[in-house]
Amino acid sequence: MSRGHCILSHGFESGPDATKVTALAEVAQRLGWTHERPDYTDLDARREISEVGDVPGRLQRLIRLAGEAAARGPVVLAGSSLGAYISAIASLQVPVRGLFLMVPPTRMGPMPALDAAPVPTSVVHAWGDELIPPAAVIAWAQARAARLLLVDDGHRLEHHVDASAREFEALLQAL
Repeated sequence: MSRGHCILSHGFESGPDATKVTALAEVAQRLGWTHERPDYTDLDARREISEVGDVPGRLQRLIRLAGEAAARGPVVLAGSSLGAYISAIASLQVPVRGLFLMVPPTRMGPMPALDAAPVPTSVVHAWGDELIPPAAVIAWAQARAARLLLVDDGHRLEHHVDASAREFEALLQAL
């Protein structure tokens, strides 16, 4: 019997086998959660829509998957960068038990500002993020009393994959 289902969304120009979402999948599996890692690479390639591809299409794909999963039981959404953004926004439309956001953009062009359902939320962000200012993420997390881990790294969090996985494990265990 599964504790619930985790949907792990990769960042822009990444993929479902990316290091961070793979590490999160291993944590989910070990703790008895089912999981999936949607592939958004087809939507990311749609540069005629925007420089970061088809963000509304990404969001709709995640909402559909999360809605189907929520009909079966508890859902946790997790993602990195653009994957974190769509996870947070999707939580406003689909019932979720928790959110795990790595380096989330607080603004995404013409899309709505970062927002999320009032559920347990953990955020991992990098002091040296070259794309998303830490101050914006700190303010966003503070306004929601979200758990926040700030690390000495860049946007890819390449030196903090294990720390991110431990934070995800803490969130799942708290649920």
